[in-house]
Amino acid sequence: MNTLLLALLAMVTIGAAGFALVPSALGNKRADQRRKAFQGDLRANRREADANRTRESRRKNVQDVLKAQADELNAKKRLTIADLLFQAGMTISPAAFIRNSVILGAGLFLVLILAQMPFYFAAIFAVAGGYLLPRMYVTRKRKKYQDRFLDELPNAIEAIVRGVKTGLPLNDSMRVVAKDTKEPVKSEFGRVLDQQSFGFSMTDAVQILLDRVPLPEVNFFVVVISVQQQSGGNLSEALGNLARVLRNRRKMKQKVKAMSSEAKASAGIIGSLPIVVAVLVSLVSPAYLLPLIATPIGQVCLAVGVIMLATGIFVMSRMVRFEF
Repeated sequence: MNTLLLALLAMVTIGAAGFALVPSALGNKRADQRRKAFQGDLRANRREADANRTRESRRKNVQDVLKAQADELNAKKRLTIADLLFQAGMTISPAAFIRNSVILGAGLFLVLILAQMPFYFAAIFAVAGGYLLPRMYVTRKRKKYQDRFLDELPNAIEAIVRGVKTGLPLNDSMRVVAKDTKEPVKSEFGRVLDQQSFGFSMTDAVQILLDRVPLPEVNFFVVVISVQQQSGGNLSEALGNLARVLRNRRKMKQKVKAMSSEAKASAGIIGSLPIVVAVLVSLVSPAYLLPLIATPIGQVCLAVGVIMLATGIFVMSRMVRFEF
């Protein structure tokens, strides 16, 4: 009896120990699963944090480069004659430009003297014409050069994107652009390749584009190339997005130009109307406006009228000018 009771107690003890140990093993297994899942989440979070740090670092790099380029563009707003001629694509030297301006001023002075204008008025108009007219011509030529460059730049960037996607290096893609695109993009990219042949890196070579055509669109292109050369990245995707942005900016400029054409026409008519009326009245009745030139009071009135007209034209030109 005692032996049977001891055996029964032993079986109960073993069963209780088994029931006590089995939940512990299952709990350990669940704990291991939770630990592994937690470690996997930690690794995923660490990878995501590393990717975020990489993106933030690249974004900060781009922002720093853009800020530096913007500061450089703002610092170059006051242009010298040499800078104007260089950015207008003209090959004339600054000395020859100044010589031609002096010749123009002397010619205007002689014409005004032969037209019997008073000496001091002739001198003032001659100096103003010799100084302003050549600069206005170069500034207009520079603006046309930049417009033609911007019209062709998206096509050039898309050509680079196609070359990069087909496996060509960036230099060879630019060489294709320098060979097949229209002027002035063709010559400007050729100048970049010439800089590389002299030993400059791509980052330094593309800076000549910004020196030659100091525009925000060109600044975007230079920043994309510079960042890609420094930190890597998908160049074809970045340039493709840039080409799309440039085309959208061009569409916006054309839309604004069309919407502001009426205001520009009105400003031109109002600004030119006093001069046209004065010329027509002088042709019909030459002596009618003679007191404005022959008498001291008339000369003062004429000077005040010219200053007011110039001020009005300047204000109207600023009102119809839109910067991008």
